[in-house]
Amino acid sequence: MPRLFGTNGVRGVVNRELTPEMVLRLSASAGHLLGREIAVGRDGRTSSEMLAKAAIGGLLSVGCRVHDMGLLPTPTLQYAVKHLGLDGGLMITASHNPPEFNGVKVILKDGVEAPRGLEEEIEGLYFSGGPPLKPWGEVGSVGGFNPLDLYVEGLLRHVDVEAIRRRRFRVALDPGNGVSALTAPTLARRLGCEVYTINTDIDGAFPGRGSEPRPDNLGGLSRLMEAVDAEVGVAFDGDGDRALFVDEGGVVHWGDRSFALVVRDYLSSHPGEAVATPVSSSKMIEEVAREAGGCVLWTRVGSIVVSRTMLKEGISLGGEENGGIFYGPHQPVRDGGMALALILDLLAREGRPLSELMGELPRYVQRKERVPCPNELKPRVLEALRGCVEAERVETIDGVKLWFSDGSWILMRPSGTEPIFRIYAEAEAEGRLNRMVEEHRRLLEALVEEVKSS
Repeated sequence: MPRLFGTNGVRGVVNRELTPEMVLRLSASAGHLLGREIAVGRDGRTSSEMLAKAAIGGLLSVGCRVHDMGLLPTPTLQYAVKHLGLDGGLMITASHNPPEFNGVKVILKDGVEAPRGLEEEIEGLYFSGGPPLKPWGEVGSVGGFNPLDLYVEGLLRHVDVEAIRRRRFRVALDPGNGVSALTAPTLARRLGCEVYTINTDIDGAFPGRGSEPRPDNLGGLSRLMEAVDAEVGVAFDGDGDRALFVDEGGVVHWGDRSFALVVRDYLSSHPGEAVATPVSSSKMIEEVAREAGGCVLWTRVGSIVVSRTMLKEGISLGGEENGGIFYGPHQPVRDGGMALALILDLLAREGRPLSELMGELPRYVQRKERVPCPNELKPRVLEALRGCVEAERVETIDGVKLWFSDGSWILMRPSGTEPIFRIYAEAEAEGRLNRMVEEHRRLLEALVEEVKSS
């Protein structure tokens, strides 16, 4: 049976790989399995309103009562589903993908995205023509609900609000023309911060800097910080479930460094616990956790995997190198708003600048690359890759991860959201890092061409 779902829901180029007709049948299939009370939300992409209406139509056709929550971050919808006791939710978003993409995330009643087993059931219904539709007198109904305030109040319950307010942090925020503009400034102001913003107009073309925050596209945020003498900068992705932090000197830090600070802080009061993180994260996470009296459970890449692992293993904290922080006491999903609140909370407690805290962490150089590869060729390319690499240790939890004798490593894995292979690498020295990446990038490009021509 063909697959619809990737690493994070269903995604594709709008009106080519993802059409309103597809979303209608997909949503009807999901609604048939999830239950009666279903929330629908959307990000700010140009096509999201069209696809949200298709999703609502599909849900109504199988008798669901739809709670239309409109524009909002993904973690806000997830929090609302669980807090309001709904049966599930559908989020129309493609997160960090380029503007021409969109997607659908299926949320269960626990607020976490659907596991692979349910995805397969949905795919089975979808590819068999869809579920049975209700007769005219039993179709569903639509009501509206705005959960933005409910969500912000939920975040505030997990930090020392008064301690943060006493610090009166100067904070610069960059939602990247995404839906975090609806929650992050409000949250920061509720925490007593002086708030300065850039790219807060919600725009599906993402004109400010693109929907994926990266060190090379956050120059505008760094300049804003310098102009207003901000102590912390925060950049969010398109649907608000991830955040990258910028210190008072304008240095952008990858997500596993901010996660490491949260790990150290959390384990100081919860010694002996485990934290969950994907194999794409820095080995620094393990070093920090061990020093703080905890340990790491490594997972495959994907927010669903981290969330479901946390629930299965009773883990309260998870994180990703891309800026996702999963704080179980709030909700075991990645949440950019929660990441902001947690970092401000530990800064208030420590009484020291972010750069100083980051400077205490083990330091490795990292690099990420991407190699184009058609989706249908990925399994064959991965098989060829596994057969031709050598290293001191080879891991195949997700893709191929090579560990070398000097402690450096490189991970090559097929993306579950785009027609590419992703490369993640880490070393102690930049020269070593670049040589390792270039060698394996050329190898991967050659394998893609070889498989194409075979």
